[in-house]
Amino acid sequence: MSSDDGPGQFLRFVAVGGLANLLYALLFLLSAGAGAQAANLVGALASSVVANELHRRLTFRAGQRVSWHAAQWEGGGLALAGMATTSVALGWVGALAPEASPVIGLATIGLVTGAIGLVRFAALRWAFGARRPRCA
Repeated sequence: MSSDDGPGQFLRFVAVGGLANLLYALLFLLSAGAGAQAANLVGALASSVVANELHRRLTFRAGQRVSWHAAQWEGGGLALAGMATTSVALGWVGALAPEASPVIGLATIGLVTGAIGLVRFAALRWAFGARRPRCA
């Protein structure tokens, strides 16, 4: 887990993602009274900011290479795509099962974000990686 190769980074990515997902779940359940879409927005925004910073500092050890702002911009763009996908999935669940509990919505989001996580790992690994100037 301490190495900077792909498997080491992936293990740290999963650990950080797990913490961010716990934060997301807590915020989602606490704000579920406002509706699934609002709860998704609250959870996604807060957990994304935390996850982007932890990925920058811990997962990819890019604290010296990538600024906080750049991490939020790059990671935030990926998070917005994920949030759009989870919003569509929540809308689908809401249309099929309007009386579904918040736990069903949370399970749906868990499945969708698991798939998105794999794409996010590859994209952040590239975005936060050491950038070398190209030779002309």
